[in-house]
This record gives sequence, structure tokens and C-alpha cells, in this order.
Amino acid sequence: MDVVLYVILGLVLLALLFGVAAYNRFVTQRNLIRDAFANIDTELRRRYDLIPNLVETVRGYAAHERETFEAVTRARAAAVSATGSPAEQAAAEGPLVAALRQLLVVAENYPDLKANQNFLQLQAELANTEDRIQTSRRFYNANVREYNRRVQSVPSNIIASMFGFREEEFFEIEPAMRETVEEAPRVDFSPGAGAPPPQPPRAPAPQEPAPPGGPTP
Repeated sequence: MDVVLYVILGLVLLALLFGVAAYNRFVTQRNLIRDAFANIDTELRRRYDLIPNLVETVRGYAAHERETFEAVTRARAAAVSATGSPAEQAAAEGPLVAALRQLLVVAENYPDLKANQNFLQLQAELANTEDRIQTSRRFYNANVREYNRRVQSVPSNIIASMFGFREEEFFEIEPAMRETVEEAPRVDFSPGAGAPPPQPPRAPAPQEPAPPGGPTP
């Protein structure tokens, strides 16, 4: 009887230890997700700060592109004021990304603008910010994916249900700048790769028929 009691107590103790460990890991993962999203927000606000200077620089060379400038300004204001879940904030970034792409397309039509040092510096800072946003986004989504897997999986889903751990939302946005990668020329180092193609053999020249009656004496 004592052996059975000890076995039961041991199982209860193991269950408690598992529950404590699972709970603490959920808390750690949730805090990591929040910190990761805070990093995304920091990089997004850095992009917000770059946009007004970028717009004014382009306006100096393309003042008649009024609709493009107004679209960027409206989209930036909407993105700055967006609140709510990560998915809702990501949705607010969509129009801003589209407007920024259009602004950069406009800039491509003005060679003098593309040679402007201020514009080149802003463009480089924007590209660096885009890289940081995408890096932070991937890190955040990787943590959300692992956290959601534990929320859904047995037996950790029991602890998640008991203590109110719910699935987190992913954060998906497109980069504002896209690099055009041209296909590199193909190099072939196989034997005879650089030699001209072989010419077909020439047909032998036709011989003239001999005159009738044989050779003349």
C-alpha cells in the first residue's frame, strides 16, 4: 500500500513540476514575442522619420508629382496612428509600402535627383531600415510560430488553456524597396565551349564528263 502511495505522490509531483516548467516557458516566450514586436515598432518609427525628408527631396525635382506626395503623406499618417493587434498594424503598413514604391519609381525618372547626395543618403538609410524591419519581422514570426506550436500541442496545451495563453498573430509586411537582380551571364568551362561550331563537310566538286568517242588522237 505504501508503494502505491509513493507512486501516486511521485506522479503528482512530476505533474506539478511539468506544469511549473511549462508555465514559466510560456511566460518567457510571451515576453520574448513582446520584445521582438517592440523592435519592429522601433524600426517602423525610424522609417516614419525618414519619409518626410525623402518626400521633400523628391519634391524639389518633381514638384508636379503632387498626387504621389499626398498619397505618401496620407499613408504615413495612417500608419503612425495605427493601433491594435500586429495583424491590424501590418495591414496599415500596406498602403504606406505601396506609396513609397511609387515615390521611388518617380525618382527613377529624374537623373539629377538620383545624383543628389542628400537623396542618395536618404535612400541608403531607407534601404538599411528596410533590412532591419525584415530582420526583426522574421525574428518575431519565428518566436510566434514556436509559441503557437506549444499552445496547440499536447500536453503543453493543457497549461495554455488553464492559464489563458492564446495564439499570437504573425506580422507580415512587404519591403518598400525591391532589388532588381539581373541574371548573370552563363559561363561554360566545358571543353570546346569557346570554339566555333564545327562546319559540315564539303561535298566533292562534280567532275566534268569525258567527251564521247574517247580521247582524241
